[in-house]
Amino acid sequence: MAETSKVENGDDEEQVLELTSPPPGDVDRTVFDDPKSFNVKHPLYSSWTLWFDSPSTKGKSSGAPSTPSTAVPATPSTAAQGWMDDIKKVVTLDSVEEFWGVHNNILPPSNLGQKANYYLFKEGIIPAWEDAANKDGGKWSIQLPRDKTRDKINQMWLHTMLAAIGETYDPALSEATQAGQIPPQSIITGVIVSARPTFYRLSIWTRLAASPNSIPEPSADAPPSEQGEVLMKRIEAIGRHFKTFVLGFAENARLAGPMSTDVEFISHKDSERKPKAGKKWTL
Repeated sequence: MAETSKVENGDDEEQVLELTSPPPGDVDRTVFDDPKSFNVKHPLYSSWTLWFDSPSTKGKSSGAPSTPSTAVPATPSTAAQGWMDDIKKVVTLDSVEEFWGVHNNILPPSNLGQKANYYLFKEGIIPAWEDAANKDGGKWSIQLPRDKTRDKINQMWLHTMLAAIGETYDPALSEATQAGQIPPQSIITGVIVSARPTFYRLSIWTRLAASPNSIPEPSADAPPSEQGEVLMKRIEAIGRHFKTFVLGFAENARLAGPMSTDVEFISHKDSERKPKAGKKWTL
């Protein structure tokens, strides 16, 4: 990606400086033809949609129910549809420039009110269990004490989003590309940050689920990369990448404590059932 330099003048106006100054008519140009207009966009692998909800968005549509107490909606599907009346679609992004333009102009998680959520999901996927892309999946998540994490949560959320739009969570994709093979379909559907009175929660949603205690049965309809031990290792790699490279914790660090959890995986189907004890996969 081409780089530019940004400076602020005495009038607090940001100027973008070109790295080169080609003569008039020269076809070799930088990312910018002029300081104010983009002439090149760097496309993302997939388009992503940013959603938002909070108590302030409740009831903006007629008949909308109360905002749920967690970052995931209840079932059945009719309940999810009603809950989606409260969630607001902010924008769909398909380039690096659009991502940074949005990120730099919205409130960071540390400034969100209680019970507010940002959802960044692939275009066409709604942030609900009932969506076809999510119904057989699960989520990696971590809960962090609000008072001890407020100065770090913005950076953690930024890194969580960058790993998602950069498709770096799932090593099977990069490994296949490096080997000159067609990469498998990504199993990431979206990422979420939730602000709560006493904690923040970061989550990564997947379209498939597997764990040491629940390895899917072989299926003739699924490719090898989405079955059995292979799928479980892909799910595990996502969680480990999230914990170490994105959040910056040591691989063997134990994080659970008051208002906090370790990095945990649970399928959406298990999340619906009671009790949940013993069904979470912890790293």
